[in-house]
Amino acid sequence: MRNTYKAIGIMSGTSLDGVDLAYVQLQYPGSYTILQAQTIPYSAEWRNRLTRASELPSAELLRLNAQYGKYLGEQCLTFMRERGIAKAEVDFLASHGHTIFHAPADGYTYQIGVGPELNAVSGITTVTDFRTADVALGGQGAPLVPIGDRDLFSQYDGCLNLGGFANISLTHTNQRIAFDICPVNFVLNPLAQALGKPYDADGEIARKGTIQTELLQALNALNFYRQKPPKSLGAEWVQSNIESLLKSAQAEPKDLLATFTEHAAAQISATLKAYALQNVLVTGGGAYNQFLLQRVKAKFKGKITVPDSTTIEFKEALIFAWLGLLKLRNENNVLASVTGARRNHSAGIVYS
Repeated sequence: MRNTYKAIGIMSGTSLDGVDLAYVQLQYPGSYTILQAQTIPYSAEWRNRLTRASELPSAELLRLNAQYGKYLGEQCLTFMRERGIAKAEVDFLASHGHTIFHAPADGYTYQIGVGPELNAVSGITTVTDFRTADVALGGQGAPLVPIGDRDLFSQYDGCLNLGGFANISLTHTNQRIAFDICPVNFVLNPLAQALGKPYDADGEIARKGTIQTELLQALNALNFYRQKPPKSLGAEWVQSNIESLLKSAQAEPKDLLATFTEHAAAQISATLKAYALQNVLVTGGGAYNQFLLQRVKAKFKGKITVPDSTTIEFKEALIFAWLGLLKLRNENNVLASVTGARRNHSAGIVYS
């Protein structure tokens, strides 16, 4: 079996920024080059459809699933055409899809755009549906990137991703573990949008706000933060635990931004200190939030590395390509030590 592959990793996160496409060269057992990468922003129509997807009746949701799979296939073909990438130069696609429901405690998770439509439109071998098998095995179905962190970013003792949610991946007692820490952009972006901004650029709005002490204390007192990993977060948890607290505070959006940024910094820094990390890689859109990182650094004295913008923005798409490679090699790509599943396993469905 050969050791070098070229693939396109496809990622859509909870922050709904757009679809990340990363054309990468992967060298087994553990190196990579990002050759081309692009984020395709969602149109207002697609953002609205994805935001409201959880409210759809079953038949409409199934239709959206198929349409979104076709959409992803079309975006891949456009990406390849614009960059002169021939189909023969792509061994496979690996798509995370877009999460609509994630309730592992109830035994289910659901991502759309992970069906055969992506393969049918692109005409390229496609690996998708990475989460459901883990939930069926009693796992959290998330996070999935830690095996890529272990294999591709081993020079760091922790990998922190700041996306819709903050999650951390690290080696503890000779095992790779990972878990969600707290919401980040999933809460911060809608607060900025209430002020007419798509997001709080550099955290400048939060920097000017006033921390609401009672709200901060209530946020930090949420039970999730006392739970031991494995653990994961989703939209349902935010709706049940965060939204009511923000509303009851009756504060201005800038003050809510300041308070929630401080809350996120407190939870992130507490986690880094709890595991005695010294050298942490930070990626995801939140890595651009300078105020958030300043607040983390004020509480955590280890080294925080923010890499080049391509790595910041496309690390997850890269790692889903890595998960696809491991699936095609029939090797484990989900670790029980991370998700709490009954065993390590090779997740994903292959369409060819």
